[in-house]
Amino acid sequence: MLFKHLFTPHTIRGLEIRNRIFSSGHQTILARDWLPTDELAAYHESRAAGGVGLIITEAARPHGDTVTTSSYIDASTDKCIPGYRKIAEAVHKHGAKVFGQVAHGGRIAHGYGGLLSVPYAPSTVPDHRFHTMPRTMSTDYVWEVIQAHADAAQRMAAAGLDGIEMTASHGLLLAQFLSPDVNRRTDEFGGSEEKRFRFITEVVTAVRKAIGPDCIIGIRVSAHEDEPTGLTSQMVVDACRRMEGLVDLDYLNVTMGSMATLGSSAHVVPPMVFEHAYTAPHAATIKEVFTRSILVTGRINQPQLAEQVLERGQADMCGMTRALISDSEMPNKTKRGELDDIRACIGCNQACIGHYHQGVPISCIQDPISGRELTLGAHPAVEKPRTVLIAGGGPGGMKAAAVAAQRGHRVTLCERSGQLGGQVLLAQTLPGRAEFGVLVDNLQREMKLAGVEVRLNTDVDLAWVKQESPDVVIIATGATPFQPDANIGTDTHVIEAWQILKGEASPGHSVVIADWRCDWIGVGLAEKLAQQGCRVRLAVDGTHAGQNLQIYLRDNWAGKLNALEVEIIPYARLFGADGDAVYFHHTASGDPIVCENVDTLVLSQGHQSVITLEGPLRDSGIAIHMVGDCLSPRTVEEAIYEGLMTARRI
Repeated sequence: MLFKHLFTPHTIRGLEIRNRIFSSGHQTILARDWLPTDELAAYHESRAAGGVGLIITEAARPHGDTVTTSSYIDASTDKCIPGYRKIAEAVHKHGAKVFGQVAHGGRIAHGYGGLLSVPYAPSTVPDHRFHTMPRTMSTDYVWEVIQAHADAAQRMAAAGLDGIEMTASHGLLLAQFLSPDVNRRTDEFGGSEEKRFRFITEVVTAVRKAIGPDCIIGIRVSAHEDEPTGLTSQMVVDACRRMEGLVDLDYLNVTMGSMATLGSSAHVVPPMVFEHAYTAPHAATIKEVFTRSILVTGRINQPQLAEQVLERGQADMCGMTRALISDSEMPNKTKRGELDDIRACIGCNQACIGHYHQGVPISCIQDPISGRELTLGAHPAVEKPRTVLIAGGGPGGMKAAAVAAQRGHRVTLCERSGQLGGQVLLAQTLPGRAEFGVLVDNLQREMKLAGVEVRLNTDVDLAWVKQESPDVVIIATGATPFQPDANIGTDTHVIEAWQILKGEASPGHSVVIADWRCDWIGVGLAEKLAQQGCRVRLAVDGTHAGQNLQIYLRDNWAGKLNALEVEIIPYARLFGADGDAVYFHHTASGDPIVCENVDTLVLSQGHQSVITLEGPLRDSGIAIHMVGDCLSPRTVEEAIYEGLMTARRI
């Protein structure tokens, strides 16, 4: 494919950016003690070296009242300048540009140190996600926050950053001032559309005065907040038309959604169920009223998609943030024509935004080096190649094979079935989860490039290992469905979740899913069966459906199940079944929960490790390692991480 637009330079206020790919501002949890770190600089340097045109750093807090957890950057003091300077130098030496991002959350606030913070907003209007009741900002305090934005921007400019982005996106403070629902003020900053817009005007004016005429200023906007009382598309277009009149403003960065509600917050990092490049038409509409540069983000995970957005004139630059987390070399590979070698992002959200919500540093389930650039770095080459045999062709085994071969070992991977992928092959069959299967394609490509020998339909046992005589065996034999101790009568129609996913069994009309895992299997099956016309009751052994999923994925799925009229039964531990009745214990009270008129009980009760090869090999004297579910059934992230780390040690 020819990329006529993606690798043409783009100029904003005289600054030439080498291509149209950018990484949008996203939290990494790589800051420490409220300051940018060497780890954060290395993370951004990896993407700059990989060929990205522009990097926008994560949201920094401009005012002391908004500073909470120490993994957020505090730009309200000069202490941030040395760290930002390291980032600027690291990015610039590879030819990329870097902007800083300033974000005030307003009523969207977090606590710190076990205490809830005091949030400030245009008016005392609560949000419906964090359940904060903010204080109304006094007029003097509004002016103080305006100056705080300017001071933070000046610090970033002093550190050598090329531009500053403010956030009127995702329901944050600038968007709150625009909103007639949140801004109910009667002073000069509220009461009419023009007055609600004044806060943005004053922020942009103050920032320009602070940073001078050459540094770039941009604003990130949500084209639609997608929540009942949020900013509508028309409101945002009207605001952007006003922004056209701000001569100091150089670009708009278009996204979607609001952090103020659970459903709309999924747009912040849209999971794979969202259409690719779904924000681009909204950006195109804004481009009609704002004639300077338009940037856009939102599920643009392949260079071909970005090229299409640019070709259609919907935007001037494309944010490919998670694509760059998954493969920092994506721009360079694209430019070289190595499209098949790109490790495509699958929109799983597990280790990028998922890690953020766990309070741990960013990474990627497909590339554990992402976010660990300083501690891991490139794979070390081996001095003495060894013969490595890998038993099991799931994600853990495949990653181990690829990395071991990349290091110089002679690697053979054996899979007992006729297809690589393990449980990923099941996950991709659920509604909206087909893209998960791309993970297998990516790993297969990594193995092929590394020179791994793959043998399908090959069952590894002790005799076979002795015949092959490898130096090292990596066991990655996975897991199978766990059989619970529940007392289930022979007159109950009971099937395993895997049987449905494999197309080996069909349920009746009335289905109860006993979901111990509280992850994608239970909610995915519930959606699948409800779409097929079944009456579905999802009984979860947890506080809510999808308890162990990344929250944007979970909340989006909760909305789908509600629309499909799936009945959710929380706190339900499977006890037994007879005939057409299924029995559960309430896990908090111990009281019985009875589901009657059940045609089929579907078990999603977790997995048990396949360890048949471990015992014989441990007694054989052959060096062995174990990765993934055969150690303990968990997720793809652990399997790939352990596969990579094991391959780096041998």
